Amino acid sequence: MHDAVAAVIGQDRPVDLPLWRSFWDALHERGAQHERGLRRGEAIALLASLSTAMPGRTTLTALLDSLAERRPGHRGRAGTGPGAFDGAVNIVGTGGGPATFNISTAAALVAAAAGTPVVKTGSRAYTSSMGSVDLLERLGIPLTRSYEETHETLEGCGIAFAGPFVYPAELALLARTVLPLDIRGLGRCINALGPFLADMPVSAQVTGVSDARLAPALRTAAAHTARTARRRVWLAANDPGADELLGCAANRVHSYEPGGEDEFTLEPALLGLRPGTLEGLRPRGADPVAYFLAVLGGEGTRDAEDTVCLNAAALTVAAHTTGDWHEALARARAVIHDGGALALLERLRTRAAVHA
Repeated sequence: MHDAVAAVIGQDRPVDLPLWRSFWDALHERGAQHERGLRRGEAIALLASLSTAMPGRTTLTALLDSLAERRPGHRGRAGTGPGAFDGAVNIVGTGGGPATFNISTAAALVAAAAGTPVVKTGSRAYTSSMGSVDLLERLGIPLTRSYEETHETLEGCGIAFAGPFVYPAELALLARTVLPLDIRGLGRCINALGPFLADMPVSAQVTGVSDARLAPALRTAAAHTARTARRRVWLAANDPGADELLGCAANRVHSYEPGGEDEFTLEPALLGLRPGTLEGLRPRGADPVAYFLAVLGGEGTRDAEDTVCLNAAALTVAAHTTGDWHEALARARAVIHDGGALALLERLRTRAAVHA
């Protein structure tokens, strides 16, 4: 058994960076059908153990560093370079939580229409009926395939939805290794760490945490990301367990900067939002895409609009477009009701058709 797997299972010692490097090398050897490669059972055992008990600080930060070394990277590519998406913000949750419509995708479009550059990562459905990637596919908006394309789309539309190229290839290789088992069910740890595994050169990131049991490890990941990627990271949670900010509940936010951290609470009522319920955030009707478009056009429930505006405002404030929450909320509500959000969506569709 590989030493990294044995250490994770035994929980008797941390897995350091050299040991993680050795594990990924062994995984690649299996992919090349090398006789010394990692065995399938070892990959399954590692994922199951990590998902049963999130790793400690030393093991977790070494894991993040080992995968960061293997990401394709944006530096040195034409039209990009360090800080390629300066001023842009990403909104991406850890998955799970109560069933709602696609709040984070709606918030990304609203924030971008209101003037905050957004580069969003996401995935297919994990516990919900439709993940952000599934929704974008239905809307006719393709994911970008390179940093160059992401940069061009961001410049042309103020928003881009990045494809899987931003993640280390080891994640896809790990998923193939454990087939026919589904890594989404087996690898809860990897799913939860997903927001911190993408090489996304934005200035800020807003991430919701649905499972309070994962919060300590994710705080470690957020602080490490803020320090190593020089990115502002907001980690948000609420009692209903949504992986987005909610307009119907108090939201606790841990803010991590490259030089330190802070904590604050967002009380919707203090921001002028009306009392709401979680029920008002559930998908309506038989077609979730139609309801998503209705929300963007100001025809969703009051609770849906308030929650989208709150998340869009968070992106605006996190990106330092403005520091005034009331102003940020007003901007978000304006682009919903003046058609700006739907117009941006149509511009993305038109761009996709032209470049097809």
